[in-house]
Amino acid sequence: MLTDRSNRRRKRLGTRPLLARGALLVVATIAIAVLAGWGQRVRASDDTVLPTYEVLSRGVRSLWSDVESVRGELATTRLELERANSILYYSEEYQIPADLTAAIYDIALSEGINPDIGFRLVRVESGFKQRAVSSVDAIGYTQLRLATARFYEPTLEREDLFDREMNLRLGFRFLRDLMQVFNDDFHYALLAYNRGPARVREILRAGGNPANGYATAILGRPR
Repeated sequence: MLTDRSNRRRKRLGTRPLLARGALLVVATIAIAVLAGWGQRVRASDDTVLPTYEVLSRGVRSLWSDVESVRGELATTRLELERANSILYYSEEYQIPADLTAAIYDIALSEGINPDIGFRLVRVESGFKQRAVSSVDAIGYTQLRLATARFYEPTLEREDLFDREMNLRLGFRFLRDLMQVFNDDFHYALLAYNRGPARVREILRAGGNPANGYATAILGRPR
């Protein structure tokens, strides 16, 4: 119950900037209409100076520029709100700190990986443990081996793979590259991430099935 109230409060707070900017957009639109119709509504008299076409035109252009600026701010605010809601969701879903959630989310997007897949991969590989080390010396959140990481960063040392940003970025980049190698087939790309691309290709060339349950653990069973 407390979580529901907190979520509703956060949503209300998040929509206030949108409402304020929306109101500004409406006001700007009305102002344009008022300015454009000024010449028709004002009665000419000896002491009334009607605005010239150039003045009206400059005013309309200025207001239109303001409207476009507000539209850009609205789009940015909407993206920021979507990001904040996603981080809140994944943080609660996996019971992990917000800073780690934000790092996984942002780095996955920057490396061309669906954040949902990014979170699932880190959960399966390391259980979200930064210092996780496997029996074959795969390291960190994405369980990278040093030889694989050095393909992208030749000067890396083993300890560098415990760095959160470095580990997530190289792990997601490796998965993205495997997607290209296996023609955007996520199933084979994930198997290659787990078993190695050479081994998966060898099994496929022999007519075998490289499935070992890993891709299912990440993607879930097909319906």
